[in-house]
Amino acid sequence: MKFKKAVSVAAVAALAVSVLAGCGSNTKKEEGSNETKKEESKTITVGASPSPHAEILEEARKLMEEKGYTLEIKEYSDYVIPNTAVEDGDLDANYFQHITYLNDFNEKNGTHLVSAGEIHYEPFGIYPGKIQTIDELSDGSKIAVPNDTTNEARALLLLEAQGIIKLKEGAGLTATKNDIAENPKNVEIVELAAAQIPRALADVELACMNGNYALDAGYTVAKDAIAVEDGSSEAVQAYVNVVAVKEGNENSDAVKALVEILKSDDIKKYIEDNYNGAVVAVE
Repeated sequence: MKFKKAVSVAAVAALAVSVLAGCGSNTKKEEGSNETKKEESKTITVGASPSPHAEILEEARKLMEEKGYTLEIKEYSDYVIPNTAVEDGDLDANYFQHITYLNDFNEKNGTHLVSAGEIHYEPFGIYPGKIQTIDELSDGSKIAVPNDTTNEARALLLLEAQGIIKLKEGAGLTATKNDIAENPKNVEIVELAAAQIPRALADVELACMNGNYALDAGYTVAKDAIAVEDGSSEAVQAYVNVVAVKEGNENSDAVKALVEILKSDDIKKYIEDNYNGAVVAVE
């Protein structure tokens, strides 16, 4: 009986040690899990168009590392997925669009995206296709413009500023080709997805292009555009490019660190040195 009792006591003791060991293991696991979460919170994943946004982010990567953050960059060639990915939580932020497009996207798609910071402006230009100057426009000439609402209006305002068309009074930043009131050259406005316009230059007389797609195609405002938005125009204020996040995330430490770096003198100098006026940093 004494032997059995001793065995029983030993078994209980062993079980207790096992339970305590298990608790210790779980504690370590939980601590490790917390450490992992802490490390993950120092990583920010940002969607961007290839040029200039992803290039600027690449320059910002080492500056983020100095602040203790890991910057992951995912490139996109369209204007929709980077926004839905932020809305769905697949991206922490994106950097590819101007504020007017962001607001229009929210309204049309029921998303909840906000600007975390204004970074740069890309002058919108008219680029030569079959002809080299505006004076060469003839009756029925084709001019390509982006087909999304905000960028089409921007193109039409630029065409109006060059005397090619006249828009209905008050059309402004929501103008479409249906708002053209006067068209003395009877030009045909060809609406295309913004990313397709550089590939369509051989088929149109002129094209209005976003700065990032012009850069992707090897064009620069300074050398290639035959007309550019006035730096003091309403469009400049309306089309500043922003870092966008889902509402509620704009004050996260990682997002604030990214915006601070993108607005830093180092990044402003990089933009000035590399884009020949095709990208202009804002204050």
